[in-house]
Amino acid sequence: MPSLPKPRFARASRGRGSASLPPAEPESTQPEVIEDHGVRWINIEEPQSSHRSWLEERFDFHPLDYEDVYSRNQRPKIDEYDDYLFIVLYFPRFDKQVGRLNAAELDLFVGPDFLITLPNQPLQPVEYLFERLRTNDELRENWFSKGTGYLLYKIIDACVDASFPMLAKMGNKLERVEDEIFAGNSAEVVRDISNVKQEIINFRKVVRPQRAVFGDMERTKQRYLAEDMDVYFDDINDASERVWQMLETYKETVEALEATNESVLSHQLNDVLRVLTVLSVVFLPLTLIASVFGMNVHVPGEGAIEPFWVVIGVMLAVGGGMIAFFKKRHWL
Repeated sequence: MPSLPKPRFARASRGRGSASLPPAEPESTQPEVIEDHGVRWINIEEPQSSHRSWLEERFDFHPLDYEDVYSRNQRPKIDEYDDYLFIVLYFPRFDKQVGRLNAAELDLFVGPDFLITLPNQPLQPVEYLFERLRTNDELRENWFSKGTGYLLYKIIDACVDASFPMLAKMGNKLERVEDEIFAGNSAEVVRDISNVKQEIINFRKVVRPQRAVFGDMERTKQRYLAEDMDVYFDDINDASERVWQMLETYKETVEALEATNESVLSHQLNDVLRVLTVLSVVFLPLTLIASVFGMNVHVPGEGAIEPFWVVIGVMLAVGGGMIAFFKKRHWL
């Protein structure tokens, strides 16, 4: 627990947890809010400085927490205060513009009757859940009636579960790479192996540091989650461990495929070198014979056509004999 001054949950003039929206404020500064059973979910996507002002007017979060929200160099963590929790998590997100896997930061403030989500870039699971609860009164009533702890679980669980389709696509890529290797396209799949390996590395960078955070969450969940719902956060921890185990398996698989591909390429190179070596050995005596009879001195048979054909015959016999010998030894 950080040794920081005790923050107040809300300003006394507004009452604990109240967050009415003044109509005079510009629309751009007003985040999305849904409320039921006295519980509010406030979603602020890609928070700006205007959003910070909006929050500071309604909540007394510690200034260091705001700095963490607007900083891009945070690590996954959970800070526990007397009146709220501040959580920083990272989830994998595929960026179509650059065609690679990046980490999306999700900051959360969790109190007895409010939950604030601040993703630094669009997170599809958070957007989907927010819109679903906004339009489905029955579902919203069911979830919000169980408190902010249950709502926190549903959001994190959706973000963790979103990793499994990405992992499935990664597994399909590994299968295609394996098929291409044994189909004789080893040279073409080097780039594919490198891309998949980079995706696995980036994925591991996102998942590994926050495994400890999910473990800490099992301890702090009791403040906002009923005892009969203990199993829910255990489920998040289990899902996170499954993701990590799959990444470990993929890491071993891509390393094995890389080693296999290098072996195949090395074998193909050895075949080429073997053929070139045999050809060099075959032509070596032929070159010697041609060099002897091409000297600028008198040689037997000089000036006649018959010795020329004799020399050609000897060269063909020597070359053919060496090729036959190499084939018999399975060197060709």
